[in-house]
Amino acid sequence: MTAIRCILLCLLFSWACFAQSDRDAMFRSRADTLFGNAVDPAGPGCSVFVQIDGRTLYQKSFGYADLKRGDRFTENTVANLGSITKTFVAYGILMLMEQGKLSLDDSVIKYFPDFKNKEIGRKVKIRHLLTHTSGLPDCRNVDGDSVFFLTANDRQNFFPVSQTDTLEFEPGTHWDYSNPSFNALALIIGQVSGMKWQKFIEQNIFKPSGMNDSKITDYAYPSEGVSHGYRIRENPMVPASNTTATAAPITKRIYDEYDYGEYPTFNAAGNGGVWSSINDLRKYYDAIQHATFADTGLIRLSETLWHPPNWADTLPPTNGFSWFVKDGAIYHSGHQAGFTAQFTMIPEKNFLLIFESNIEDLYEVQVKLVSILKEMNYL
Repeated sequence: MTAIRCILLCLLFSWACFAQSDRDAMFRSRADTLFGNAVDPAGPGCSVFVQIDGRTLYQKSFGYADLKRGDRFTENTVANLGSITKTFVAYGILMLMEQGKLSLDDSVIKYFPDFKNKEIGRKVKIRHLLTHTSGLPDCRNVDGDSVFFLTANDRQNFFPVSQTDTLEFEPGTHWDYSNPSFNALALIIGQVSGMKWQKFIEQNIFKPSGMNDSKITDYAYPSEGVSHGYRIRENPMVPASNTTATAAPITKRIYDEYDYGEYPTFNAAGNGGVWSSINDLRKYYDAIQHATFADTGLIRLSETLWHPPNWADTLPPTNGFSWFVKDGAIYHSGHQAGFTAQFTMIPEKNFLLIFESNIEDLYEVQVKLVSILKEMNYL
């Protein structure tokens, strides 16, 4: 009887393995079709990595990282992460807090004494900047002075905000996504650490995590050895001679670079200046899971929802002190200058999704990829 039971268990295990293998193969086939249909083989591209239960489910790259040089997009391509940068800045702040060098309850006026309205400077705390609950308006005149903002750094981007006379809401009562808040947080890291905030992140997160190819914008750096962001310019073409005059014009995709010197606020690094690759972001994930660059308590704090005591919004908070947190997922996305990126963790499933692209219209493809994962019961 025992022998029969063992044989049956072996058969069940083998069947489960084959079933899993078939499902994985079907998913990979659907993902290939999805990206194959969406990516112009001669245009900008993307790279995607999916891990489930600690095993690699899907990893592939498509298209080009640099159209002029003819560099293919690969898992080693260094691309701009946009707002995923904010997680690195947030960890920098939390690490300095843990070292006793600042408090999340510090008022911003402590670090920016030139606040025009001193009362506002006293009301807004570091924790409000971290969680997008400061109420500070984004009063940068980017459209009216785009030439200035093409090269404006973190300090120049935050200064207009520090001169506001009004708040959009009382700090802690509501949520409103704020890029300038993270320009301010980056500057605080620089003040407290006594070094450029870029160098602080490199030494305290990149280096211990083994992220050797990752970089951070410092004014116009980096401009070489990385991918470039693009946007589509539709170019109507004259119908071919053998078509009728009423035939619809043929359209061809033309791509314009849309990063250095073309996209305002691109040099403001605290909100979106980290550049990394799929492989380096896998190391970032491993470092987070193993508490490599910070202790477990700090990592857990970064992933824990903060519910302000004076919260007055009808919607619940979604921010931890680094990440968005919802339904077991810990995540952040990035969109900037043609670049798009996604970093999603689900710890209980040992799930990781990393996506990088250098053209904005491919972001919807990774959204569809998540839908397929849910449809096939991976999530």
